[in-house]
Amino acid sequence: MEPFVKVVISINAPKNKVWNTLVDPEKTAKYMFGCRPVTDWLPGSTLDWVGIADGKNVTYVTGKVVRFEPDEALVYTVIDPNATYPLTPENHLTVTCMLDEVNGATVLTVTQGDYTKVADGEKRYGHGNGWHQLGAAIKAMSEE
Repeated sequence: MEPFVKVVISINAPKNKVWNTLVDPEKTAKYMFGCRPVTDWLPGSTLDWVGIADGKNVTYVTGKVVRFEPDEALVYTVIDPNATYPLTPENHLTVTCMLDEVNGATVLTVTQGDYTKVADGEKRYGHGNGWHQLGAAIKAMSEE
């Protein structure tokens, strides 16, 4: 197991369109398994990924906003609020989404981890590899 999952995707769309795909609740619901971000995006604020189950809003993942720089960087922590391990800051994983422009394309680099420092790290690492699927969906939506 590596400490971090890392996905790098070249997207034929401007940075602001990719950024919008990352943070617009209507768009995230299409690639984040029906979940929408509920937050004010201010550093230190709670970020809940909320979906609907049995007609009710359910928080599937929670965390904190660390950094929010439109069209540049989005950094936040994540943890399963229903986990059996302690829901302490040291068990949160950090997701970092960086946007760069290279040869007219937007390069999205997503890292998630450090799995070696959190409870159930090896099990959670398997879920982190879902970023390959999510990245492909973000690319497709941004290029529409």
